[in-house]
Amino acid sequence: MRETITAALKAATKAQDKRRISTLRLVSAAIKDRDIAARTAGKGEATDAELLELFAKMIKQREESEKIYAEAGRAELAKQEGEEIVIIREFLPVQLSETEMQKAISAAIAKTGAGSVKDMGKVMAELKGRYAGQMDFAKASAAVKAKLG
Repeated sequence: MRETITAALKAATKAQDKRRISTLRLVSAAIKDRDIAARTAGKGEATDAELLELFAKMIKQREESEKIYAEAGRAELAKQEGEEIVIIREFLPVQLSETEMQKAISAAIAKTGAGSVKDMGKVMAELKGRYAGQMDFAKASAAVKAKLG
């Protein structure tokens, strides 16, 4: 994952794509921050699954900012956030469709033997382990709660 981002940054630098360069530098900095935090906690480098979670979080932050800028009439800033979202999404696996997400949730509930909302943590842990970066876990959480509740 790190090598892919470094290679993309080099290519963007050669192409002099300013938006792409700045976004990929932000991504690299976020990865380094995550690695430093992991080292101080006594762990090694962040895994690819952890990086996928980080990218999903970065996208969510930008989606919120894009919405706020659009509501405030700051179209140029909203556009910038949208462009950054597109660039970061390139490094995430393909997102599951609504139907695929429902099937994954049903499978996770069956696998964990969850019977009530109290077991929601087990189901979410299973989903995060298998589908990191492939689904919106806020939506998944609501769907799991609806199925178990």
